[in-house]
Amino acid sequence: MLKAKLLRLCADDEGATAIEYALIAVIISVCMVAGLTQISGTLQGTFNNVGTQLNLARQ
Repeated sequence: MLKAKLLRLCADDEGATAIEYALIAVIISVCMVAGLTQISGTLQGTFNNVGTQLNLARQ
């Protein structure tokens, strides 16, 4: 009986699947943060330029 329970426990891979999905989500999140950090300066410059142009057009 104990041997059968141990064999079923070793064959069960539902927990492993959840861990794999969690690792994939973490990798995607880290890549997104790294990418957004790289383009944040460019985006900030673009928005500042648009704001300046809008202020000039308003005057």
